[in-house]
Amino acid sequence: MLLMLSGMSAGYGYGQGKVLEDYIQSAFSQNQGLKQQNFQLDKSLYALQEAKGLFYPQVGLTGNYTKAGGGRTIDIPIGDMLNPVYSTLNQLTNSQKFPQLENQSVLLNPDNFYDVHVRTSLPLINTEIWYAQKIRKENITLQQASVNVYKRKLVKDIKSAYYQYYQAGKAVGIYNAALLQVLENIRVNTSFLANGVTNSTALTRAKAEQQKIAASITEAENKQRNAAAYFNFLLNRNLNATIAIDSSIFVPEEILPPTATTGNIREELLQLSQQQKIASLFYRQSKSYMIPKLSTFLDLGSQGFNWNVDSKSRYYMWGVSLQWDLFAGGQRKYKAQQAAIDVSNLQAAYNEASTSFQLEQQVAENNYRTAVANFGSAREQLVLSEKYYNDQSKVYKAGQLLYIELLDAQTQLTNAKLQLSVAFAAVQTAIADIERTQASYKL
Repeated sequence: MLLMLSGMSAGYGYGQGKVLEDYIQSAFSQNQGLKQQNFQLDKSLYALQEAKGLFYPQVGLTGNYTKAGGGRTIDIPIGDMLNPVYSTLNQLTNSQKFPQLENQSVLLNPDNFYDVHVRTSLPLINTEIWYAQKIRKENITLQQASVNVYKRKLVKDIKSAYYQYYQAGKAVGIYNAALLQVLENIRVNTSFLANGVTNSTALTRAKAEQQKIAASITEAENKQRNAAAYFNFLLNRNLNATIAIDSSIFVPEEILPPTATTGNIREELLQLSQQQKIASLFYRQSKSYMIPKLSTFLDLGSQGFNWNVDSKSRYYMWGVSLQWDLFAGGQRKYKAQQAAIDVSNLQAAYNEASTSFQLEQQVAENNYRTAVANFGSAREQLVLSEKYYNDQSKVYKAGQLLYIELLDAQTQLTNAKLQLSVAFAAVQTAIADIERTQASYKL
C-alpha cells in the first residue's frame, strides 16, 4: 500500500471515529488541567472589567471624629484689646452695658469635632489606566491562545493514549493466541510421547514455553491496565473505567494518508505575538509619563462641633487635581528602555519559535513516512510468518521436523503479530503528531 504524505486533515479526516471524538470532547469539559486554563481565562475577563471600571466615577463615604485636650493653643488677647474701649463706653453712658472680657486661649486640635462627607472622583486624563485597559484586553487573547495550546496537546495525548491502549490490548490477544498454540503443541507432544514417536524433550520445552508466554500475558495485561489508567486520567474519569474501542479505526487496510491543510497558525506563535503586543503597550505606557494626570472631585458633607447638624454645618467642595511628574531621576526613561528590550526579545523569540515549528513539522512528517514504511514491512512479515508457521506445523505433525524448529516458527509469528500492532499504532500516533504540528484539529 502506497501512502503519500501531504499534510493533515481535521476532525475525522484519517479514520478518527465518533467514539474517540466523543472522548476528546469529554476531556475538553472534564480535564483538570484544561479547567485550570479556563479559570485563568475567566480571571483575565474579570481583570478587563476591573480596568474598565477605572474610567467610571468613584464614590466613597469618609468620616472622622476628634476628641482633643491639651496641646498647642492660640492666645487671643481679646480682653486687652476691648476692655479699655468698653470701660470708656461705660463712663460715657454712665452704665455697665459693656462688660469686661477675658483673654482667650484656643486649642489647635479640634475638640468634639466631626466631619462626614461623600466624595465623588472622576479621572479626566490618565494614560496609565487607558493602557491598563488595553493590556488586559490583549491578555484575554493571550490566555485564549494558552487554552487552545493546552487543548491541542490534550488531543494529541488522548489519541496517543488511545492507540497505546489499543496496542496493549492487541498484545494481550496475540499472547493468548500464542498460548493456545502452545497448549495445542503440548497436546500433540503428549500424544507423540504416549505413542513413542518422540521423547520428553519436546514436551518439556513446550511446557517451558507455556510458562514464558503466561508471564508475557501478565506483563501485557499490566501494560494495558496502565494505558487505560492514563487514558482515563486525561478524561478525569475513574482510572478503572471501561474504554470503548472503535473497531472502525483499527483496520490496517484502511489507513488513509493525511490530507493537506494550509493557513493554520500555531497558537504558540499567537501567544508570542500577543506577548509582543503587550510588551509594546507597556513601552508606550512607560513613555507617556510626560502626559499629566487630571482628575476632578466633589465632596458633599457636614462638619461641626458637638454633632450639630444644621444649615451651617452642611457644605460642598469641588476641585480639580493635577499631577505632572517632571523629574524622577531618569526612572521612567530607563523603564521605557527595559520595555523596548522586552519587545525586541519577544520578536527574536517569535522568529526562533517559527523556525522551530517548521523543523518540528518536518520531523513529524519524516516520522510518519518511517512509520508507514515500518507498517508495510510488518504486514508483509506477518504474511510470510503465517505461511512459514503453517508449513512448519504440517511438517511437524507429520513427524519430519524438530520441535525447536516449530517453536522458532511460532515465535516468529507471534513477534510478527506484535510488530504489526505496534507499527499500526505508530502510524496513528505519527498522524496525531502531524495534526498537532499543523494545528489542524478543529477546536
